[in-house]
Amino acid sequence: MSRYYYDLHIHSCLSPCADNDMTPNNIAGMAALAGVNIVALTDHNSSRNCPAFFAAAKKNGIIPVAGMELTTAEDIHVVCLFEELENALRFNDEVDSKRIRIPNRIDIFGDQLLMDENDQVIGTEADFLSNATQITVEAVPELVARYQGFCFPAHIDREANGMIATLGTFPENSGFSCAELHDPEKEAEYRKRYPALAGMRIVADSDAHYLWDIRDKTCFAELPDEPYSSAFVRKQLFRWLRGELE
Repeated sequence: MSRYYYDLHIHSCLSPCADNDMTPNNIAGMAALAGVNIVALTDHNSSRNCPAFFAAAKKNGIIPVAGMELTTAEDIHVVCLFEELENALRFNDEVDSKRIRIPNRIDIFGDQLLMDENDQVIGTEADFLSNATQITVEAVPELVARYQGFCFPAHIDREANGMIATLGTFPENSGFSCAELHDPEKEAEYRKRYPALAGMRIVADSDAHYLWDIRDKTCFAELPDEPYSSAFVRKQLFRWLRGELE
């Protein structure tokens, strides 16, 4: 067992609200400097920069996770993570079919840049990525599981797009077994205020949109890692998220 510091919620320059300096290599390099071992790329309603990020992560010695921050029909943000890159891209296609298409206004929302592994722009996303999809929050856990993924409501301690702020509470029988805080120091408070969180895994992530948002190593999981490989540790991370490891 070894300690692995994680950040499972980071945006690249594909997200309209993220800085254009949030390229795959810059994210991987900054995470390595911060001492973070496992990083998930979770752009708004898209996983299309994940292939470039996987290549950048390998060069920088960090373990990548392919993901997405899905916006539900209720405007709730849910972090969706996938052990296999291919499944994340298949999930991306599913979400694509359920997006509500609004042309992106670069002058208002910002660029949406697709990158290659060398941080070269290879395209742009024409339609705004951050708006609500047609997928309800109730449907998300089953949909993500169909692609062998794992998901949790994002930043439940925030007003904007948080499950608690949107619904007024964290509902019982939500279908989720994990939830995310932006501020890890609020865990005891939120467990006390919302009984549905009892027994659930709580993670805390940066939700970084700028390079300086990437935190120095803060939260960690103790994971088996022998015989070592990036894929093996990633598999153990998903076991930990699902509560199969303490």
